[in-house]
Amino acid sequence: MQAVISSESLKVTINHFGAELCSVKNKNGIEFIWQAQKDVWARHAPVLFPIVGKLKDNFFIYEGKKYELPQHGFARDNEFELVNKTADSCTFQLRSNIETKKIFPFDFVFVVVYQVQQNTVTKNYKISNPANGVVYFNAGDHPGFNCPLTPNETFEDYYIEFEKNSFLQTKLNNGLRTDAKTVLNLKDNKLFLTKELFDNDALVFENNQINSISLCSAKLGHKITLQCQDWPYFGIWTKKGNTGFICLEPWYGIADHENSNHELTKKEGIIHLPPKLEFKCAFSLIFS
Repeated sequence: MQAVISSESLKVTINHFGAELCSVKNKNGIEFIWQAQKDVWARHAPVLFPIVGKLKDNFFIYEGKKYELPQHGFARDNEFELVNKTADSCTFQLRSNIETKKIFPFDFVFVVVYQVQQNTVTKNYKISNPANGVVYFNAGDHPGFNCPLTPNETFEDYYIEFEKNSFLQTKLNNGLRTDAKTVLNLKDNKLFLTKELFDNDALVFENNQINSISLCSAKLGHKITLQCQDWPYFGIWTKKGNTGFICLEPWYGIADHENSNHELTKKEGIIHLPPKLEFKCAFSLIFS
């Protein structure tokens, strides 16, 4: 099932499965969201919860017990309940249950709210802890955008516009963080896209370096801006060798370090949510 919301500028479609944004079209019919081509990358914009990225050996340890979790967690592969719907907003909810607690031993209520106003889509997360103990989790998003947006453009016609010219990038090893860093130096805040750019996996930035970032067409002037003030981690990714889409990913959490000891409570970027409290965050996508 799907929910459709709209403004005077955009028509937005969200799947109940995964509460996943699957389409954003403007008045001219341009589709901004990657259409989940199965032989390339079979997702649109998955929600990441209760972890972001990859666990070392795909498991964590909590209170001496081992739990296996796939990369980016399980929310993206669960049916959410649509609990509220208006013309320009919709609210989805996922609750812990017997099945989720087999692989993530915590009670939670995970709410995802979409709202569209003019040319902007805002996405709000709220994670509630109804239990008497601390909940440990990550949350993030993984929106994929068509790149190029029109048939008469190429992937190389696009660039990513940053807020400054220099960033510290974390190197990955088989999807896991390493201690190695590299400096990303830009000219005029621009990083032009090439398929070779992602030969060594995602570009990963720690320590609140990204608050606003844009995917821009140098040829036709289309622009998608993602605003994520105070999100501590950020990733930029496309599948190796691909020239059809690009993902801009705000994260409250990050993949395990390659030397991780698997202890969930010690995981880099893990959020500690005390009993009866809520965690909230939001980001916006501006389409022009």
